[in-house]
Formats: sequence, structure tokens, C-alpha cells
Amino acid sequence: MSKQDKINSFDPNGLGDANNNIYGLPFTTDEAEVVIIPVPWEVTVSYKGGTALGPQAVYDASYQVDLFDPKIKDAWKIGVSMEPVSDDIASKSESLRRKSETYIGLLEEGESPETNSKMEDIRVQINAECVKMNHWVKAKSLSYLDKNKIIGLLGGDHSTPLGLIQALAEKNDSFAILQIDAHADLRDAYEGFEFSHASIMFNALKIPQVSKLVQVGIRDYCEAEYDLIKNSNDRVVTFFDRDIKHKQYEGATWANICNEIVNQLPNIVYLSFDIDGLDPKLCPNTGTPVAGGFEFEQILMLIEKIVDSGKRIISFDINEVAPGGDEWDANVGARLLYRIANMSAKSNLRVLTSY
Repeated sequence: MSKQDKINSFDPNGLGDANNNIYGLPFTTDEAEVVIIPVPWEVTVSYKGGTALGPQAVYDASYQVDLFDPKIKDAWKIGVSMEPVSDDIASKSESLRRKSETYIGLLEEGESPETNSKMEDIRVQINAECVKMNHWVKAKSLSYLDKNKIIGLLGGDHSTPLGLIQALAEKNDSFAILQIDAHADLRDAYEGFEFSHASIMFNALKIPQVSKLVQVGIRDYCEAEYDLIKNSNDRVVTFFDRDIKHKQYEGATWANICNEIVNQLPNIVYLSFDIDGLDPKLCPNTGTPVAGGFEFEQILMLIEKIVDSGKRIISFDINEVAPGGDEWDANVGARLLYRIANMSAKSNLRVLTSY
């Protein structure tokens, strides 16, 4: 069947068909405008694990999501499709995770890779395997960018999108990253791991095409990260959670704060969403939950304002969804993914009509 035949025969009001792809949609990655790349990787997480299970959990929870989007008429026709979760990446992550736990345990006991050869061997191996994972993500991303697809990456921990950002740098002369997160992620090789989940934005800033980093909701950071922000000559602009909350307590509206954020962004934007940017009640099983954060619709309102301003979201990631013992986190993640995929498509003029 052609994509149009599938659209003609599909009932968007029916039950999600598990024989189809994500959200029960009938589209292949060739037919979809938005392609989701799952990366079940969590080698360097430093608190709780489980994020490697996030992509499959979000996929499974997606069948509960109604396809009606109040902002975009017939949004489901855009087509969202997800690649199969890689067993090879998941297996490699699991084996390396066990080694990193040994390494971190020794680190917490006061040992150092400079004096402990076992730790140094683990550190070298994990850094090398992270490079391979980044190359895998980059190659896969470039293959879809060459087909004019909008890519959404679904982690895993927050280290996973570096290869995608590198791929976008080969296709765009300049773009900003909008980071929704509880953590600044600006640590230099956190715990000795160059590609740590806590170092993703430090590494992204090494890419010349990343002209600006706008961070929103940050509420857990060290002094070195704070100094990096303050000494960045406005290449890094951070809207700390504390400052946002205090403005609101003094009478500022979220709409006005959103406008301030949007005004900091250039016309081309990459969205990086760590789910712990939300209030932990919405993601209690995420790897490193932090008190504070946003409500679900707060962030979607910000993204809607970005799209309505005419700026283009060239790609996005959602990371750190850990299913825990129930489907709650994955349910939230699946709903975020659908709405963000639709709005990204709209910003790239892949949507013909809106309400």
C-alpha cells in the first residue's frame, strides 16, 4: 500500500494497532516525515539506572496515546515511525554499565584511575565504546537527514544525542540548542568519562556550528558549571529554575517568560529534552530526579511559542525516561514525544493545516 492508501484506510479514532509502528501508526520510516531513532544506552549514569529501557517502554506506552492533536489538524497524517530498538546497543550498554558501576564504586571509596590500573582500564574502554556509539548515532542520523527526514532521538541517558548533534552540524552552518533539563550537563569528563551524560552540553559546545546554548529549568549544577555559563560571553544563556519560580512568585506570567526564552533563540533550533526537567511527580523513576521543575503543558506551551514565532526545530531528543515498576514515566514520555514530533514537523512546514 502507498502512504496515501494507508491514510485512506486508517482510523485515527480506533484502538492502537500493535501490528503497526509507534502510536499504532501504519507508516514505515521511508513514509514518515518524523523518524525516531531509539538509543538504549546508559553506560555512564551516576545515580539510578533504567533509562536504557526507556525507548521500548515509550514505544509500548505509545498505543495509549490518542492521535488527536488540538493544535494541528490531522497531525497523525504527518507520519511518525520508530526504528526497532537495537539489541546490540542495549547489550553493549548493559555489559559496560556493570563495569562503570564497579569504577564508580571504587571512585566513591577514594580510589583513582591514576593509581588504580583496573579503574584506568575501565575508563579507557568505556570512553572508546562511547565514541563508537556516537559514530553509530551520527551515521544513522546522516542517513535519514539525507532523506529529508526530521529526526527525533529517544534515549537512553542524555549522552546519546551527541552523534545526532554532530550530524546536524554537517548539514547546518549554525544552530542553537534549547536544553530543557534539571542539570546543566556542562561538566568536563564527569567522573573521568569523556562522554558522560553529565557532559553532553560541554561536548556539544565543542562543535563550532552550535552558536548558542539556551538552558531552561536548570536547578542542579556545580560551581565550575556556573562559572562556565557566566564566562561564556552569552554563548550559554541559562534560565535557572529558581529565577523562573521567583519571577512567577513576584507576578510574572509564564507566557512572558516564554517570550524571553524565545527571544534568546536564533531561527534554527535543536531541542534537547531531559525528562527530569519536569516536576519529578511526572518522571519519578528518572535517573537523577531533582525537586522543582515544570508541568507538562508548561513546556509544550514554550515549544508552541517557538514554532509560532517562525523558528525552525530541525531535530530533537527526549532522554532519561526510565519506566520503573509501572508505565507512568513512559506514558508521560510517549505523550511528550508525539506532541513534540508534531510541532517539529509544523515548524518545518510538513503540516498543511492547523486549527
